[in-house]
Amino acid sequence: MTTSSKSLGDWLEGFEREAFRLETLDDYSKSGGVEAYQAFLAGEPQPESYRTSGWITTVGNAVRSGKRIYRVHILARPLTDYLRFELSWGYRRNMAAGEEFYILDTTTQGNPIPDAPDFWMFDERTVGRMSYTPDGRYTGSEFLGEDRLPTYLTFRDKAMEHATPFTEWWAKYGE
Repeated sequence: MTTSSKSLGDWLEGFEREAFRLETLDDYSKSGGVEAYQAFLAGEPQPESYRTSGWITTVGNAVRSGKRIYRVHILARPLTDYLRFELSWGYRRNMAAGEEFYILDTTTQGNPIPDAPDFWMFDERTVGRMSYTPDGRYTGSEFLGEDRLPTYLTFRDKAMEHATPFTEWWAKYGE
């Protein structure tokens, strides 16, 4: 059930206070940044288009206006090639623009929210559930009705309760 005439992009540009993202997959390699991912795998420098992507502008503009963008990634070690890329290049790049990252590492603990899908939540009132193919290709988002909001607030709260700030986690486990 779609509850919004806005697209995911509209919400990312127009939220008022905060945008939260839960990432649950080990591979998003077909969903964007493909050229940068290939450069990473080949040991090449970051492409200029990746370092200066539109997302950096979106994050920077939001943070400068007092908004918060933050995410939790649920993962287990050892990291996949894609996660090594995302964390070492993507997260560190996005942090410079003001995005906040947390890691919920399930290597030595159970996943407290095993049924949680990937999603964005905007201003604690709108949820866009994300869909992907098994090989990491984004296929769309579905905006859920208000009756589903309590479940997604619980997913967010449990993820944050069990997550570690990225910089702390990276200092311990980063490559």
